[in-house]
Amino acid sequence: MMHTAVGWHVELEFMEDDQHTRAVALVRLPDGTEVRAHGHATRHRVDSNQPRVGEEIAGARALNELAMQLLTKAHDEIDAESGRTSHTINV
Repeated sequence: MMHTAVGWHVELEFMEDDQHTRAVALVRLPDGTEVRAHGHATRHRVDSNQPRVGEEIAGARALNELAMQLLTKAHDEIDAESGRTSHTINV
């Protein structure tokens, strides 16, 4: 049996100020599709300013949204190919 190696490159970009971090996640799939998702984090006023923590939270939320969009895309493709409604894909 032959195995094919496929790679995806996910890009994360952050926009920050003293209180907020916004993240954009982007993946380009081999079929040319681009899937983009957003996440955000807000620093509580009593917390110290730690941009890395804001990036981790906002990035995780963007990646989570990206994952949900990819699951929806897979469902839609299964349904289109099979002509029926597919079973839920577990996360």
